[in-house]
Amino acid sequence: MKRNRTALACATALVSVLAGATAAGTATAAPGATPGPAASGDRRANAVEHARGLLASHASAAALSRSDAFAVRDVVLDADGAEHVRFARSYRGLPVLGGDLVAHRDAKGAFAGFSRTQDAELTLSTSPSTSAEQARAAARKAFPGTVDAVGQAQLVVTTRAAQPTLAWAVVVTGTDPQGGPSELRSVLRAADLTVLDRVEGIETAKPPSGGTTTATSVAATGNTLYLGQVPLTATLSSGTYSLKDSTRGAQTTSDLAGRTSGTGTLVTSTTATFGTGSTASRTTVAADAAYGVAETWDYFKTTFGRNGIAGDGKGAPSRVHYGRAYNNAFWSDSCFCMTFGDGDGVQFNPLVSLDVAGHEMTHGVTSRTANLTYSGESGGLNESTSDVFGTMVEFRANSAQDVPDYDIGEEIVPAGDAPLRYMAQPSRDGGSKDCWYSGVGSLDVHYSSGVGNHAFFLMAAGSSSSAGTSPTCGAPAVTGIGNAAAAAIWYKALTTYMTSSTDYHGARTAMLQAATALYGAGSTQYAGVNAAWAGAGVV
Repeated sequence: MKRNRTALACATALVSVLAGATAAGTATAAPGATPGPAASGDRRANAVEHARGLLASHASAAALSRSDAFAVRDVVLDADGAEHVRFARSYRGLPVLGGDLVAHRDAKGAFAGFSRTQDAELTLSTSPSTSAEQARAAARKAFPGTVDAVGQAQLVVTTRAAQPTLAWAVVVTGTDPQGGPSELRSVLRAADLTVLDRVEGIETAKPPSGGTTTATSVAATGNTLYLGQVPLTATLSSGTYSLKDSTRGAQTTSDLAGRTSGTGTLVTSTTATFGTGSTASRTTVAADAAYGVAETWDYFKTTFGRNGIAGDGKGAPSRVHYGRAYNNAFWSDSCFCMTFGDGDGVQFNPLVSLDVAGHEMTHGVTSRTANLTYSGESGGLNESTSDVFGTMVEFRANSAQDVPDYDIGEEIVPAGDAPLRYMAQPSRDGGSKDCWYSGVGSLDVHYSSGVGNHAFFLMAAGSSSSAGTSPTCGAPAVTGIGNAAAAAIWYKALTTYMTSSTDYHGARTAMLQAATALYGAGSTQYAGVNAAWAGAGVV
């Protein structure tokens, strides 16, 4: 079982580390840091240089080989001067799935370890015994739905298998058996085309089942389906109001009008009011989506200093009215966008509730930070991370129309029906698990997410509080540390200590590291994290 770890051994410098390509990673201010210029420029460049030096001087601790190279994906700079640089790894020029790591340097400039999940130095051959076309054919055959296109086969090394393996990675796009969009990446062993891993690029809320004009940012009003009347920011141009928010990275909300592809048509109005509170108006659910996206942007900005989903100040588009009676919502990295279905009115109403919007946007944050692989335990952790911050967005908004709670998607189900998920006791949905066990990673990621959701609830609210009673998997009762501390620790762990293959035991380690960095190893918060994960069966 692989675990996230902080390695401390020293070894000989490797020239290939210093020669590795540097990608344009985004500097992100950590909680307590000053967002903006303090998290960029010379300090960022110096942090990258320091991190490359750590890779070279502590090669054994990073499980480096002489054929490795590293590209920067992200930089987190703490207010006290500590530095955390996230790298993607390649081996003999091939991407290494699960080989990413974070180099840590403390406030005094000393090496503080690496967060990684790759166990050992790579030594394998990179000569495949099958062809790219054979891999594409095998990926097409393995696709469970209707195929639209088969992408090029890319040779990779995966460390997510039982042992490091040369493989082909092929993305097949199409429609899944439930009628939803799919961008399925199959990872196939290069020796015999056995499928080693399948990773869905569409990250959903639930399991499958002309001339120049002057534009001005203006205040607008949304009459939403779920939240009543809410403030929006629109753009006024030539007498037309549109759902384009220039105060939040030019985020847009578009109407797909039942289509399943394309960017759709920007939602507009002849007045500064969008929606009527009823689905009879097509702009009603657009107002819900635009408000949810704005609230999520503001949550990450005001709480963590994160300027946009990718940390680069750019807004992510939203698309509403996807398909016909589509019972889901999803995030896609390929378009860096969120998409909301209207539901069929039986299983779901329009999937534009506040926590669903926060959930989908958080998939984008995860993809730009730890990039948790969307399968196995890391996939469950990815889903629970989205549930955690979708819930925190709901608490931040504190709407009387959608009273904050630890249930997911309760607004989108018809009256009397159960929410999508329960954080206090995930097993109440009939599929999710309260407690970790060795096979939990084989479940659909929306069900294995129960372990993470349960851990967060215990961390924030405890096992017995006004928020509800929660089981502890045989462990002692848990006292919560509050939403703010629990969310800060989770975010710090996600952006600083987790890697793409982090599992639940690795998440516990990462959050204890985050609690130490934020509050101290002897703090109440550290003890609360430890107790919460034990209460979810992760020790």
